[in-house]
Amino acid sequence: MQTDRVRTDLVSEPGDAARPNEDFAGVGLPACGQGGCVIALDGVTPPSGGAGCLHSVPWFTARLGGALTELTVSGRDLTLPEILARAIRRTAEAHADTCDLSHPRTPQATVAVARWSAAEVEYLVLSDAALLLRGPDGVVTPVLDDRLARLPRSALASDALIDARLRNKEGGFFTAAADPAVAARAVTGVLPRRAVRELAALTDGATRWTEMFREGDWTALFDVVAKEGARSLVERVRELEAADRERRAFLGRGKTHDDATVVYARL
Repeated sequence: MQTDRVRTDLVSEPGDAARPNEDFAGVGLPACGQGGCVIALDGVTPPSGGAGCLHSVPWFTARLGGALTELTVSGRDLTLPEILARAIRRTAEAHADTCDLSHPRTPQATVAVARWSAAEVEYLVLSDAALLLRGPDGVVTPVLDDRLARLPRSALASDALIDARLRNKEGGFFTAAADPAVAARAVTGVLPRRAVRELAALTDGATRWTEMFREGDWTALFDVVAKEGARSLVERVRELEAADRERRAFLGRGKTHDDATVVYARL
């Protein structure tokens, strides 16, 4: 039986050493040596004042990410939206008896998942995580859920407004929280395995290099990860954040540093 030869690289770094990392990163490579997956989650930091839940965002992302990794590898008969829905339901059941899961700020996360087999590559993106796919011709295709980016800046000025009118609502944007139905809102697709040679899942703390600081396009960002390593991209972002500390309000950055995660695989 022929097995895959896959090279992976993973970095997940907190934005603040004094705070726990709210991201989750995972790579699944089955023992049979055929197929695998990469996963990146970005936990949504709630404002102060409570969110109806006894648990932290890292607690939530660890459980949702763990369920996603296990189901993505073992549930070959399930689609990625079905897997995300099951992972959300499993995570919700773990704290439904103690927490108000209907609260708009119940722990939640953005999601990027890719799974490959001998025949195809499947992908799923929900909210502002990113998935980059590079073909044998070197072309990089970004898979993005741009609903949050398309909202007018005025609509994002208030956390209360985001919760009440935009978060997990029609006309707004969607994150993985407690409702499994949100999985149907994800950006999904399937490509032939031969069409994808490399891929990377990133949280928005890492994609700042392209999306916020405009240091290069998605191809240039992918080149940094593939040639220099995932750590190099995060270090570059940190240098840019530190140099631009005084202008972060002008750029729309609520915090100088953000948790940053990069998960890379060469198939």
